Amino acid sequence: MGTLSTSPAEITTSRLTDSHGRVIHDLRVSITDRCNYKCVYCRTGQVGAQFAELKIEEYLRLISLFVSLGITKVRLTGGEPLLRRGLLELVRELAQMRTIYGDPLSLALTTNGHLLDSLAQPLKDAGLHRVTVSMDAVDEPVFERITRVPGSFQAVLRGLRAAKDAGLDPVKVNCVLLRGFNDDQVEAFAEFARREDVIVRFIEFMPLEEDRLWSPEIIVPLREIVDRIHRVLPLVELPPNEASETARRYTFSDGRGEIGIIAPVTQAFCGACSRVRLTSDGKIRTCLFSQSEHDLYDLARSGAGDAELRSFITRTVDAKEARHHIGEPGFLKPSRSMVHIGG
Repeated sequence: MGTLSTSPAEITTSRLTDSHGRVIHDLRVSITDRCNYKCVYCRTGQVGAQFAELKIEEYLRLISLFVSLGITKVRLTGGEPLLRRGLLELVRELAQMRTIYGDPLSLALTTNGHLLDSLAQPLKDAGLHRVTVSMDAVDEPVFERITRVPGSFQAVLRGLRAAKDAGLDPVKVNCVLLRGFNDDQVEAFAEFARREDVIVRFIEFMPLEEDRLWSPEIIVPLREIVDRIHRVLPLVELPPNEASETARRYTFSDGRGEIGIIAPVTQAFCGACSRVRLTSDGKIRTCLFSQSEHDLYDLARSGAGDAELRSFITRTVDAKEARHHIGEPGFLKPSRSMVHIGG
């Protein structure tokens, strides 16, 4: 497949922005909604129908349009993206694209880590820069009770270490906390961050599940997490890497190790949001909690040229929501669950 790098004649001179003045530079692309785990907080009932996945060359065309409009970061998600046939080819082609500034794209991937042991080095060789692993417990029986897959804990641990060995740094570990479910893992995760030399990020549970009833009481808020860790391992807050960073960052008092806390419910960061999402079937989602989607792929399939598609993207992003409304009266869950939206 030929490289789909964006040529200077095809790029815009201004950044992609919404009507609230936010610069959108981060694209999340779900390349499958299939997953080899059945995590109890994500898929609590029968697995629903899968959505159609695009061909690799179709993802590349759509992503290149976003890049030509100012996207500088692309994160591949799922489902479980390591299940996707053609993943290495996709990464190789993306690694050849250039931003409107002439720099290589920043390429990352979010995975459950089960298949990462054998794929970490090939992904690095293909051009991937960073990897984030979803891991909701460091106690092996608890972890496997969550994933409902025997042997999953050791597989993910091997994958984490393989990613570090391959140089996919910094390796991040995302843990979704639910009170009464896995909130007893907080202190152990802090030790894990130091022992394995990974960045652990705790994420407040959001109403994105298939059929679990969300309530504010199930959230483990940022302040509680910080206080609990600080009692056993004193913390020092770090400055953000950039204005749109979603995590509050902390290191330990001796400077060894880092944790982050993503608090979209108790300390929403919508005002600095820089993200837009592309689902596995080619629809644009301007927010995790959008009630509508915008079918970019259908427009492309109908024969629209690149200029028309860029105009569609620009209009869609311009109408991006100001914020989510979690916990407010009348709040509606998004039109798809997280496994179909992409992480």
